[in-house]
Amino acid sequence: MIQSTALITTFRSVNSIPLFFIKFFPFSISSSTSAESPEPSINHQLFSLLSHPNWQKHPSLKTLIPSLSPSSLSSFLSQNPNLNPQIALSFFNYLSCVPSFKLNVQSYAPLLRILISNNLFRVAQKTRLNMLKSCETRDDAVFTMRLLLDMNKYDEFKLNVWAYNTLLMCLSRFVMIEEMKCVFDEMLSDLIKPDIYTFNTMINAYCKLGNVVEADFYLSKILQADLSPDTHTYTSFILGHCRRKDVDSAYKVFEEMPKKGCRRNVVSYNNLIHGLCEAGRMDEAMRLFVEMGDEDACCPNVRTYTILIDALCGLDRRVQALQLFDEMKEKGCKPNVHTCTVLVDGLCKDFKLDEARVLVNVMSENGLVPNVVTYNALIDGYCKKGLVDVALDVFDTMESNNCIPNVRTYNELISGFCRIKKVHKAMSLLDKMLERKLSPTDVTFNLLVHGQCKEGEIASAFRLLRLMEENGLAPDEWTYGTLVDGLCERGRVEEAHTIFSSLKEKGIKVNVAIYTALIDGFCKAERVDFALTLFKEMIEEGCSPNACTYNVLINGLCKQGNQLEAAQLLQRMLESGVKPTIESYSILIEQLLKESAFNHAYKVFYLMDSMGHKPDVCIYTSFLVAYYNEEKLKEAEDVMAKMAEEGVRPDLMAYTVMIDGYGRAGLLNRAFDVLKRMFRAGHEPSHYTYSILIKHLSQGGLYLKTEASSINIADVWKAVKFETLLELFDKMGEYGCPPNTNTFSSLATGLCREGRIEEASRLLDHMQSCEISPSEDIYTSMVNCCCKLKLFEDAARYLETMLTQGFLPCLESCKLLVCGLYDDGNNEKAKATFFRLLDCGYNNDEVAWKLLIDGLLKRGFVDRCSELLDIMEKNRLQLSTQTYSLLLEGIDRTDNK
Repeated sequence: MIQSTALITTFRSVNSIPLFFIKFFPFSISSSTSAESPEPSINHQLFSLLSHPNWQKHPSLKTLIPSLSPSSLSSFLSQNPNLNPQIALSFFNYLSCVPSFKLNVQSYAPLLRILISNNLFRVAQKTRLNMLKSCETRDDAVFTMRLLLDMNKYDEFKLNVWAYNTLLMCLSRFVMIEEMKCVFDEMLSDLIKPDIYTFNTMINAYCKLGNVVEADFYLSKILQADLSPDTHTYTSFILGHCRRKDVDSAYKVFEEMPKKGCRRNVVSYNNLIHGLCEAGRMDEAMRLFVEMGDEDACCPNVRTYTILIDALCGLDRRVQALQLFDEMKEKGCKPNVHTCTVLVDGLCKDFKLDEARVLVNVMSENGLVPNVVTYNALIDGYCKKGLVDVALDVFDTMESNNCIPNVRTYNELISGFCRIKKVHKAMSLLDKMLERKLSPTDVTFNLLVHGQCKEGEIASAFRLLRLMEENGLAPDEWTYGTLVDGLCERGRVEEAHTIFSSLKEKGIKVNVAIYTALIDGFCKAERVDFALTLFKEMIEEGCSPNACTYNVLINGLCKQGNQLEAAQLLQRMLESGVKPTIESYSILIEQLLKESAFNHAYKVFYLMDSMGHKPDVCIYTSFLVAYYNEEKLKEAEDVMAKMAEEGVRPDLMAYTVMIDGYGRAGLLNRAFDVLKRMFRAGHEPSHYTYSILIKHLSQGGLYLKTEASSINIADVWKAVKFETLLELFDKMGEYGCPPNTNTFSSLATGLCREGRIEEASRLLDHMQSCEISPSEDIYTSMVNCCCKLKLFEDAARYLETMLTQGFLPCLESCKLLVCGLYDDGNNEKAKATFFRLLDCGYNNDEVAWKLLIDGLLKRGFVDRCSELLDIMEKNRLQLSTQTYSLLLEGIDRTDNK
């Protein structure tokens, strides 16, 4: 066994010989491989097999093929140079037709040697062509080029103009300019006269890079050789000018073609249309598309349509893109995978996710195999909508269709989980990436840092920073910007400022996002003066504030009641050339409305309108809140009518405000009518929406405005009777919007926060009696509530139910339970629970951070921490170096106290 491993290692080392050796010693390498053959048994079996006259029908053939590799084939052919050439060629061709066997370019070298040594030059030339076609990478192309140039010493196998052109085209596929120049020079030194195809290949390669100056040199060579530029020549120049963003020059070449007696083809049009689209000249591109039909035998093809559909989607003109897609199919031009992927991406950006998924299914039904880009677009769309579970279904479909996820796939899922505050699930994907040999990027870590900060896990965010460095990645301005923002959100502005001050020393440029986050943090900490100092410093440092920077300052000034200075800052914003956004005006309007200054609010409203900004749903909602607070129901309904007239759709907050307004007025029926409209519009009520409804239901729907408005939302959950919740369910059913999982989850959250575990348990039973499955969030609320009430056995039972149903509990809940069990003296149960969690796919480092370091060590359970660390090690769950160091330091520090 050891000997076999050593042989395989030796063989691999031979295959890794640098390619420049192959140019000088192509056959000596084969001999070396022969001398150190890794698979003598396979070679012997092959030789025996091919000795049979009817080897194709020999029973051992099928069993032998799975053990063959391209390397072992090369080894066999190299060791048997005297093999009958016809048999060698037949066997080689047979393997090329076996789906499970993939030949590589190295396999061709010993076959060519056998053919040449037997004077089968015509067959060798055909094999040479197949070798060139089989090149899939730059390394393949280099290997082939060096081998063929070395074999050029055989007179009967010398490269002719056709062979040289084929080699040049192979190199051109990978835009290998320097190698192409070498081959071109070799061609001239070999006294082979280049033809128009030679020059066109050189011109096209340079034009792909936008290097029209070098391309012009080869154009002059065409004229010197008394040849005429053709369609391919001019089409390449159109591409070259477009690549260097000079679309006008490309247009001139395009217009010159008919004058030179050269017909434009579909590629000529496509190159120019693509250039126009890239330059943002969409209308010109569409006009050129329409003109295509006027050119004889030049109809738009699938690439033409794909270019235009992609550009229209990029400009948010997706309705036109869909129309073009339909037109394409009507005209008999079948979309390809790229066309459909572009459209899937466009539909997802419009959040038309169901349509996008149907299109992906239709692709498969029509024999178009969706690729990783197609699936990534769909996954990204669902994640941005917060539907990560559906995105995971797409991910499973992707894998079942043998489409391998890439780093971007995982980054999109990680982003999705962080967006819905499930960072523990995002962290578990980090391990899955590593299992697949995918290297996390700086984007991966930045997303995870953002996710930890969003959940208030600042310590874990800093640990990720160190883990990022351990993986050879340097934190950048986005990493530190996220940390600054996270600290500011938690009111830790001084720590954020310390990080901010250290960035210059780290060589990291402070960008506008970091300044804005810090300014916002100091405004929220009611230190607006210091925020204004930072603003001044920002400008002095040459970092131009954007609209968001101005907006956070305007908001900070308004919160201090300094509307005049806020209005002056808005004016200064205009003078600085920064266009105010709707939010700029919305902040001022909201503050004025809070002070019942309706006239001033309307003045700002009309100013906004005169600046070309149409009021959005947030501004209308501010007016709704103000009118409902003033008990001006008619005026509020006028605002709703105005919204409808302007085509502004209410969002979740607007619907909630309406429900509250009607509830305050004792008009519960109208409040539930709004709830019904809310459901129909596709908005799921929030926890706050249900709190509002319960508040008004608790009042019995009587005309008790003062009492209803004075009830605090938190008090609702302290006092609500279970019968009121049942009444809510009846009302929802009556209005055609029966309670769903989200309803029960919102109610359970409210009850559990107030420690009302008995009512929450009854709610869970009622939910199951309605044949609605409890969600992950409901179980999480139950576990947390039980832990706070020290009902650890009950919490463990709910946690086990979660795990059994395939849910991954958040690590904060696990920490509460494990630490609570140890606090309660139930050590064996705590250990068993921890052991159970290790099989669930959590990220090992995060388990150590949150359960061992932030949990047990902070509570002084040093021995317990060491015991659980031992369990992790015995289960071969590896931790990063920095996590292990943190644990050892924590254990030592706690021991020494």
